[in-house]
Amino acid sequence: MWLFPISVIAVPALLAIPLSRYLAWVMDGHYRPTKLLKWFEDHVNSGPMNWKQYIVALLVFNTVLYFFGYLVLVLQPWAPLNPRGLGAIAPTTIFNTVISFMTNTDIQHYSGDVVFSNFSQIFFCIPMFFLSAAIGFCALTAIIRSFRSDPNVGNFFLDMWRVVFYTFLPIAFVLSLFFLASGMPMTYQSANQVNTLEPAALGTDNNNQAKQQTIVMGPLAAFVPMKMLGTNGGGFFGMNSAHPFENPNATTNFLETASMMLFPMALVLMFGRMLGRLRHSIVIFLVMLVLLVGTVGWVIYYDTLKPNPGLTSHPIARTFEIASATAPGGKRTIALPPIAGLPVDQHLGNLEGKELRFGTSAGATFAAATVDFTCGAIICEHDSLNPVAALSPFFGMWVNCIFGGKGVGMINMLLFLVIGIFVVGQMVGRTPEYLGKKIGAREVKLALIALLIHPLVILGPTGLFAAKGWGMKAESNPGPHGFSQIVYQFSSDSANNGSAFDGLGVSYGLNSNSNPAPEAVPWDIAAGFVIMFGRFIPIIAPIAMAAFLGMKKSTPFGLGTLRDDTMTFGCMLLGTVVIVGALLFLPVAALGPMAEHLGPIPFGG
Repeated sequence: MWLFPISVIAVPALLAIPLSRYLAWVMDGHYRPTKLLKWFEDHVNSGPMNWKQYIVALLVFNTVLYFFGYLVLVLQPWAPLNPRGLGAIAPTTIFNTVISFMTNTDIQHYSGDVVFSNFSQIFFCIPMFFLSAAIGFCALTAIIRSFRSDPNVGNFFLDMWRVVFYTFLPIAFVLSLFFLASGMPMTYQSANQVNTLEPAALGTDNNNQAKQQTIVMGPLAAFVPMKMLGTNGGGFFGMNSAHPFENPNATTNFLETASMMLFPMALVLMFGRMLGRLRHSIVIFLVMLVLLVGTVGWVIYYDTLKPNPGLTSHPIARTFEIASATAPGGKRTIALPPIAGLPVDQHLGNLEGKELRFGTSAGATFAAATVDFTCGAIICEHDSLNPVAALSPFFGMWVNCIFGGKGVGMINMLLFLVIGIFVVGQMVGRTPEYLGKKIGAREVKLALIALLIHPLVILGPTGLFAAKGWGMKAESNPGPHGFSQIVYQFSSDSANNGSAFDGLGVSYGLNSNSNPAPEAVPWDIAAGFVIMFGRFIPIIAPIAMAAFLGMKKSTPFGLGTLRDDTMTFGCMLLGTVVIVGALLFLPVAALGPMAEHLGPIPFGG
């Protein structure tokens, strides 16, 4: 029960120590490239950049990435590696998908094995996995150089090269060999036609011959490593890492779970190494680790160790009304007849929506970790978690700083850190300082802008869609659970996570689809804009904040200075994350998972 979560957290935490040293060595340019690589790097390096030029280069690169991705998906009907003859993808689906993948979000309003050809999977998804993951890494590196008061923040294009070529590629290659040896497919063949074990299980054709089953395949061993290492999370198949091709056995599941933790953990320690303040980064690492252990333990306790209340007896009949956009008068009457307890042994906890090949606690552990590390891959249905257990992934997305993605999680933690230091400084009547630099009004404003954009782009669209038919017609469950589906979708968009409460009708798919989800178009468009705001503002504002802070003169350490490498500092930071997160999102949590748990349907009735 507990062996898997303990080991899968401990292994990447230990590996992060040597990896962080290597990452700092690479990003500080201490390596010696070969002549050919040096020639290439000299041409990639367009010269030193200040923080404004770095941001412009980052935005221009993302713009080019968007048009590249859009072109690849538009060309799918005429491109090779498409023997199934998949047609054009709906325009709004392309819009949403390209924005999602280029921002390292990878939320999918489609099923990859149904809508994407191997051409799209190879030339769209895999390049995006590498490049989108490197952008947050580069942004954190620029922030570190600003904090060090370097004369410039580096060169964005050279940083991208270093991240992709010297860090991502070698580790992804080694991981792909492990996956290949574990039975993960690696082929350009798009599909196999096979006879089912039970003859005519899929019916018969016009000639009264048994229909064959189509099994979609592809280069999974090349696809999956960077999907997890880059905390991308987009699945080759609709069932993502619950699919036996994408996750064949318990060994690959352990490697996938651990690999999505590796770089985010290492980057926290890299932050301290590059600043020359390793003890400070260890304190931040421990704060994140406490939050990670708390969210994993929470979902295991309330889901793996608790039965599904929907399978217990309800001896008293009840009726109640819920809001409904399709019912006369806007309300629908629900009747709960008395039922006896079902003869289901629930000593293994809530098994609904779980992939039991990996053990009973693996799904719960993965559900918390995939959100804490903003990966978004899944091996269980988050929609099927017990309501109180679902608070764990919600909390991970709402605070969005429990290690997070590559660099972005550390950047988000810096926002809480600056706000916490500022509040503490005001409480004791002393000008707040961080890294020996005084925090002024400008730095606090930029931190608040980056921090508050997250709840704004979650709660605003949630309220709009919950009040309009766009949300109520898309949800597959009535009452609080349906509301939770809407909140989860926008939370995942803004946090650049990519997981979902499956069941929300947001899929259009191929343009020829005669029966798309009725509200797919507004969901595609709204989610795309939420993803963009939730991605770029929390990156741009902290880069500017770090630049302004780095320009200031260092102040000498004094008796009133708050040390940043002590338990007191760690407790202050932990309290800031928990309290600010609760203040921002507790009301919406009360309307969703907490209200569902209290009833009347289905868990309180």
